Amino acid sequence: MDLDLTKDNLPLMANTSHMLVRHYVLDLDVDFKSQVIGGTIVLFFETGSTYGKQDSKLVEGACHSWAGETCHVWAPEASSVPVPNASACSTKSGCNDFAVCGKGENDTSDKNGSHGNGEQASGISSSKNCCDIEIHGSEDFLLVLDCCDLSILKVEEVDVAVVPGIEKFTSSAKLISASEDPGDLRNKIVHELVTLSSDHWREQLHYYRRCSQAPACGDLLFVTGTWSLEIRKAGVQLPRDFPHAIRIWFKTKPEGKSLSWTTDQTNRPCVYTVGSPINNRALFPCQEPPVAMSTWQATVQADACFVVLMSGENAAEPTESKQGGLNWFYYVTMPMPASTFTIAVGCWEEVKGETCTTDVQRSDGYVPQFSKADVRLFEQACGHLPYPCRFQDSAAAVEVVIPYRVFAPLCLWESCVEVLLQLVPQCLSAAYTLLGTHPFPRLDVLIVPANFSSLGMASPHIIFLSQSTLSGGNHLCGTRLCHEIAHAWFGLAIGARDWTEEWLSEGFATHLENAFWSAAQQLPAGEAKEQQDLKALLRWQRLKDELQNTEENLQILRPNKENTGKVSESGASVIKHGLNAEKIFMQVHYLKGYFLLRSLAEKVGEATYFAFLRKFVRAFHGQLILSQDFLHLLLEDIPELKGYGLSVENIFQKWLDCSGIPKPLLEESQAWQECRLAQQVNEELLPDQLVLLLERLLEKKTLCAKTLECLLKTYHLREQDVEVQHRWCELVIKHKYTAAYADIERFLKEDQAMGVYLYGELMVNEDAKQQELAYKTFAATRDQMDASSAKVVAEMLF
Repeated sequence: MDLDLTKDNLPLMANTSHMLVRHYVLDLDVDFKSQVIGGTIVLFFETGSTYGKQDSKLVEGACHSWAGETCHVWAPEASSVPVPNASACSTKSGCNDFAVCGKGENDTSDKNGSHGNGEQASGISSSKNCCDIEIHGSEDFLLVLDCCDLSILKVEEVDVAVVPGIEKFTSSAKLISASEDPGDLRNKIVHELVTLSSDHWREQLHYYRRCSQAPACGDLLFVTGTWSLEIRKAGVQLPRDFPHAIRIWFKTKPEGKSLSWTTDQTNRPCVYTVGSPINNRALFPCQEPPVAMSTWQATVQADACFVVLMSGENAAEPTESKQGGLNWFYYVTMPMPASTFTIAVGCWEEVKGETCTTDVQRSDGYVPQFSKADVRLFEQACGHLPYPCRFQDSAAAVEVVIPYRVFAPLCLWESCVEVLLQLVPQCLSAAYTLLGTHPFPRLDVLIVPANFSSLGMASPHIIFLSQSTLSGGNHLCGTRLCHEIAHAWFGLAIGARDWTEEWLSEGFATHLENAFWSAAQQLPAGEAKEQQDLKALLRWQRLKDELQNTEENLQILRPNKENTGKVSESGASVIKHGLNAEKIFMQVHYLKGYFLLRSLAEKVGEATYFAFLRKFVRAFHGQLILSQDFLHLLLEDIPELKGYGLSVENIFQKWLDCSGIPKPLLEESQAWQECRLAQQVNEELLPDQLVLLLERLLEKKTLCAKTLECLLKTYHLREQDVEVQHRWCELVIKHKYTAAYADIERFLKEDQAMGVYLYGELMVNEDAKQQELAYKTFAATRDQMDASSAKVVAEMLF
């Protein structure tokens, strides 16, 4: 497979076809003074061919329950392995990113940290060399990890054979006979550990930790490139002989794009993963391709004034570190791609209401939407690799609301109590009503700093929400929370095997957000349909507008078409348009995916559609899918859809593989224009009605200042949610209503997640005052903005 290295494609370098990470152990120290996270990561591998075979040992005990176990995992102390002298690799003095364990070779690596230049090709060529090793046998095997903007200090093999108690993994005859070769013995110990049956998951986590603290038994050779870390052991030519447990000493760089070092709304320092296009490769070396599904555990040390939140199944209880700070320990037993790892460190306050409870809420039986067929699904075995699965746990099956916590800066406490805290259990309950068992055992919700470039982001066990969702009542906050909760099923528990198929995550979450929000409000069926039709009309208008202003090749939901899901022989690949800065702000995958699912649901009825969706979740949770996996099962399970002329090939042709508006959508759109809520206009409008009103006013060529002033007062536009305020700012810009320019400046500063588009509007009018406003506001906020947002705005302004 040829790897297309155009400037906006994101390379995935890891040679996952040769070796796959099964578990990460991280020991991290957060230093806000230098804006660096440093420490170690220990990676436990299986060779690729072994990993792909689910032999009888792996399947045995594959889906044991969680009941009562998540609270009793041994919490470790910080690593006892001494930190090497890193003075020569200080990020301040300019790290030498080429290192071969003291051999002294010349530095040949890229040091400018740029992404998208011609030097990417050299990184891919190294990966191609890896593909030839097993064929020609003339070179040392290269383990390639995804890595970017990291200072790699040292790489070493871990001597797992000296860990106290490890004898239990060496008791079999085949391991005793392997003792003549220490390297072979160590690798077989790791194999026994990573294939331990899932009913021993606590013991497995314990020994992963013990092994991660074992001494080194030799340094490994390594070199860093623009996109990768390449590691070899002299004389080792085959993946099966390469060390299966390695420790990497590293530091992040302040400019690394996986993290945002900023201040919160009370001006206190914080750092968090921003959902960068490069994912987590500037946080720790890892295997980025989604096929590298792994578990992890992490101990994070920070000063005592900070709270560490992370994607983990346990709600960490901090312990005092030897250095006087606090250690926070989290773990995950469900294998997931490394890109889903999330961390946020700041002076967060847990928000608690007087009458609000975060205890688990259980149902005495299945909710009414669950049919007998749904109940039978619980008796089926899971199709994923072994882990302690909630879908096989009778206790988890009746958890209507999982344990949850809400965190925010202190200044937003009151807003969170008034708006967010009461919505979390309502939205979780609604999601359970429609989809059943929650895939994850708990949830944290964090209000992130103002520089967050989205309204929300979902990761395992944690959701980030923008402060913009807290204004103007509960409508925007509720719908966004529902969207992110939906990702627990679609995007996390079920992931896309090819990241270009974003619609499998975002299209599903957008469609489910409507259903969840209607259920959370307990709306009658007729009222729910009216609201959903109104939402469809707004999305239809947004889709039409976006398609008029984007390149055709960015409008295709399956851009790789027949090559979707394919990788090179080594496992390396590229994500088409993965580094395109504009793509981050596009809605095409959300909207076209939403309309496809809405069209399918309307043809069969919501009851039938959601019954199928529950079946699909049962069949594919814990796995990666392609579009055809969903469509084949859908058409097989609901054969009446074929009566509409639908087939997998037909849906590919009309919906997924084409640019522009799908033809079936043109035929269906007229019905939304005539919905009652779209026709109704008075002073008491729903937020979506108000958005529709302002959008229709934006189509008018002229509006006088008096009309705009009347609009502002009549509908209290400054008190509405940010979706409404955004349209108001557009009206102000279009009609040069100078009396409300302060509204634009405030919006651009406080609602950065929504403001990027407005900069373009300010510049396109070629009005001196508006352009001055854009320059002035950008200058005041640029240093705090998300890097991708700042880049896009700078291109608009300069």
